[in-house]
Amino acid sequence: MIAYVLRRLIQSMLVMLTVAFVAFSLFSFVGDPVANMAGEDASQRDRDQLRRDLGLADPFPLRFVRFVGGVLQGEFGFSYRNLQPVARLIVDRLPATVELAVSATALALLVGVPMGVYCGLNRSSALAQAIQAVSLVGISLPTFVTGILLILTFSVGLGWLPPFGRGDTVRIGWWQTGLLSVSGIKSLLLPSVTLAMFQMALVMRLVRSEMMEVLRKDFIKFARARGLTSRAVNFGHALRNTLVPVITITGLQFGSAVAFAIVTETVFQWPGLGLLFVQAVAYVDIPVMATYLVLISFFFVVINLVVDLLYYAIDPRLRDGGPGGTGKGR
Repeated sequence: MIAYVLRRLIQSMLVMLTVAFVAFSLFSFVGDPVANMAGEDASQRDRDQLRRDLGLADPFPLRFVRFVGGVLQGEFGFSYRNLQPVARLIVDRLPATVELAVSATALALLVGVPMGVYCGLNRSSALAQAIQAVSLVGISLPTFVTGILLILTFSVGLGWLPPFGRGDTVRIGWWQTGLLSVSGIKSLLLPSVTLAMFQMALVMRLVRSEMMEVLRKDFIKFARARGLTSRAVNFGHALRNTLVPVITITGLQFGSAVAFAIVTETVFQWPGLGLLFVQAVAYVDIPVMATYLVLISFFFVVINLVVDLLYYAIDPRLRDGGPGGTGKGR
């Protein structure tokens, strides 16, 4: 187990280094930030001096090594647009994105898993057919369309929820949360539902298909033959064996919610990392863009490692004969 974790950590560091190189390479050629910072009236001499001050006149290898060294020390450079340390911008925007992603993932699980179980156990019922039809809509509709429709319905039409912003926030140490105020919770509802729609439909359809597959297994037939109740068989045996792929999808979808909340945050003007990235692209803010991708890759690496470790806690076959296992259970 320890050897497996160490091997995964080494692989994760190589992945992070590769992502940092690709991100820094791409964003170094998307435009000239000096043109936005200096303005049209600046002389060529002023532009060259600003380029030297920013370190953009140095060779690419030197700039990349400087960036990686700063990341290892927790320093990500200065934002060309905000003229602030990138680390401070990330710390200020991270709570909003994390709360949005956690809320969307929790909503997808709380709604998607029960609906998937019901559709798997009652696949011929009219309600199950209706749920599957709605799930197709949730998967098919683009995120920005879902967000706009929700704004038109609940903000413009009914006036129940705010159309944009984060509402009132409360600072707890360095963490700034909107979950402790009424306006913050109301502002979170529409973005979290928008971000959760695709995840919810995906989880529901996955749980349904896995439940239908597991219910045909021999150990389920043996459990019924032993006289166990349908409740015990369905929830004690079938549902537990369905959780392994659900954990994988949930972990990856949480990472995707953090990484691809860009559209949702832009539609609702949610002050998170996604909106910060969009603004950085428009301004060719290379340190912010590169740091964003490195941070997102870090989220995915950590989530994948946690998912693999959860496999060991749920599936005893992996503890006996899987990676890092002893193989004695075979």
